[in-house]
Amino acid sequence: MKVLVTGTAGFIGSHVALKLLERGDKVIGFDSLNDYYDVNLKKARLARFMDHPNYTHVHGDLADRALVESVFVTHKPQRVVNLAAQAGVRYAAENPHIYVASNVTGFLHILEGCRHHDVEHLVFASTSSVYGANTAMPFSEHQPTEHPLTLYAATKKANEQMAHSYAHLYDIPVTGLRFFTVYGPWGRPDMALFLFTKAILAGEPIKVFNHGHHKRSFTYIDDIVEGVVRILDKVPGKDPDWTGGAPDPASSGVAPYRIYNIGNEQPVQLLRYIEVLERCLGLKAQMQFMPLQAGDVPDTEADVSELIEQVGYEPKVLVEEGVANFVRWYQNYYA
Repeated sequence: MKVLVTGTAGFIGSHVALKLLERGDKVIGFDSLNDYYDVNLKKARLARFMDHPNYTHVHGDLADRALVESVFVTHKPQRVVNLAAQAGVRYAAENPHIYVASNVTGFLHILEGCRHHDVEHLVFASTSSVYGANTAMPFSEHQPTEHPLTLYAATKKANEQMAHSYAHLYDIPVTGLRFFTVYGPWGRPDMALFLFTKAILAGEPIKVFNHGHHKRSFTYIDDIVEGVVRILDKVPGKDPDWTGGAPDPASSGVAPYRIYNIGNEQPVQLLRYIEVLERCLGLKAQMQFMPLQAGDVPDTEADVSELIEQVGYEPKVLVEEGVANFVRWYQNYYA
């Protein structure tokens, strides 16, 4: 297939692009290479496949309507994986206009491209953060998500609703994936595992929020990519069992639309995660215990039974293996 993947210089996007190329697909990559974090890391991710004969790169911003339209006109992708977004929950609070331009306006331009160019299937990144104030565990796609606690989560919730409306109005098959705490090699420098590793190696204290008591469905990057690619191949239809009298948020009877959780069903306490990292580094962390940050939820736990049923999704990498893989990559990359 010919697949447009946005965010190919990003953590998840670069891994997805590489996987698609390895299986023989043609990939049109799109990324702005913004300086929110180290641009050299983004370039190094791209360097892994930039010269692949089936890869074409477009440098630009999703908020550039004319550019996005030209990509669809020129390259005519059959399917789209939208993983580009302005990263960083804290950044959203400080720069809301930039955030909405990328995550909402940019997504609108992707929807318009799919609408006008007969795209067979759009897969887009959502987040477990949409569950917000919900405390019913494990988080299920069949639960309502009306109480996001951050602007980041609100933009992703908006993406889900925008996608449903376009799926309904223009019959575009659309699937949203709610990612749960992704980690692994080539990760983002603003994420916990990266920050902890850098600080511990430098002999500096790490900030441990909620005193380390919260749990997360930490999910290794390879498991995430496997799920994304499997879902890309499964084009959704309208749900024949759906009813407007008791609407299921996970599907639709009036649109070819699905929402799935994608994550690990075995949550791990943050202190356990740090303990594994200490063992991999052979160093003890100096921990600075802090209260829960505003907008954070105490725990996340993914119910991925729907993804298992539909595409045989099965996360295989335990944190002991995944963290060790990250540490090896980090030590090699930063010498």
